[in-house]
Amino acid sequence: MATPVELVHEIEKLPPNERVRIVDIVMRDVMHPNSEIEKVWAREASARWDAYKRGEIKPVPYEEVMSKYK
Repeated sequence: MATPVELVHEIEKLPPNERVRIVDIVMRDVMHPNSEIEKVWAREASARWDAYKRGEIKPVPYEEVMSKYK
């Protein structure tokens, strides 16, 4: 069995989208998502997307959002 450090070295060789997938799998395993909370977030995301499509909310460019954290 590989050590944690060895696993990290192997993971670092993967493309970013695959690394994110691994993080998501590990986090879900560790955090045990609450299905009720997941449902609430899904409804909220859907409502926000619908509002965006109707023109009720405007998108904020990535650069603008990230500039607040520099």
